Amino acid sequence: MPTSALFSPYSVRAVTMRNRLWVAPMCEYSVENHDGVPTDWHLVHLGGFARGGAGLVITEATAVSAEGRISPEDTGIYTDEQRDAWARIVGFLHSQGAVAGIQLAHAGRKSSTWRPWAPERGSVPESEGGWPAVAPSAMAFTGYAVPTALDHAGIDSIVADFAAATRRSLDAGFDVLELHAAHGYLLHQFLSPLSNLRTDEYGGSLENRARLLLEVIAAVRAEAGDDPALFVRFSATDWAEGGWDQEQTATVADWARDAGADFFDISTGGLVSGTKIPVGPGYQVPFAEFVKHASSVEVSAVGLITEARQAEEIISSGRADAVMLARAIMRDPHFPLRAAHELGIELDYWPAQYLRAKWPA
Repeated sequence: MPTSALFSPYSVRAVTMRNRLWVAPMCEYSVENHDGVPTDWHLVHLGGFARGGAGLVITEATAVSAEGRISPEDTGIYTDEQRDAWARIVGFLHSQGAVAGIQLAHAGRKSSTWRPWAPERGSVPESEGGWPAVAPSAMAFTGYAVPTALDHAGIDSIVADFAAATRRSLDAGFDVLELHAAHGYLLHQFLSPLSNLRTDEYGGSLENRARLLLEVIAAVRAEAGDDPALFVRFSATDWAEGGWDQEQTATVADWARDAGADFFDISTGGLVSGTKIPVGPGYQVPFAEFVKHASSVEVSAVGLITEARQAEEIISSGRADAVMLARAIMRDPHFPLRAAHELGIELDYWPAQYLRAKWPA
């Protein structure tokens, strides 16, 4: 049988993924009762990817506080009820041989918004279940309500929320923690000079703009201990002049590693609207490759990675250490099993119930 870089195991601290095909966080906006508790939808959605052979399955952006949710229908990890519901899902992921990851997030100025298929747009008013948003500066995302600029007590509270969410995540059985510092959400808002206009120690210089992220990493690592893997998702560019870029990403990745992070999930965009993004197959892979080699850190690539041989080349050529799948694996939750079939790779983790589909007659 041929060998495959894509289907080789990969270890981060005490956590080993069975392959390098991982499921990216994908918001589902499917919580009932606005309580942040994941439902059977989340069990089936995430569980299908584990059954389909993914090495790592990461939850959607999961809020560390009620005010950190993107929408009222988003999941959270700030109550024990949420923790217990996630534990059921984690147990199924583990039963299928997948590593379970949770993306810890705070939406900042992009919180309290309508879910994508709602007829309304913009911010959800408090009368409809919304709440006031917070941000580094009182500057709104296009079409959203103006947020309140966080004071120092508010910043300290957010760091504490990430630490508390870490404890609940580990109690639920998650193996990997990912901090969402991308796509225009709170940690990204602090990083980018386009959304951070502060003049205190959390604004201005790159060191100051990175301060909150590094404080969160240190708090999460202190709560997690040595064994769990800690990822950070970055948008490596704002696709806007004067914004966050790949050079700043690489520099802060170095600092983040020193603060306790292990691995970097490289995406792009989301901070400002109206940008022109040259979307095409693997269009974000060069950013992952840049950060990997500029900082000597381990990275994953994401963004229109849709074919088995494309994914294999990204890993075998050393451009990234893993690939994250989103739309492709939503279309086919068994993408990893199909990819192994296409590459001629023998796997020992086909579900017994599906063995008749392993090889054609």
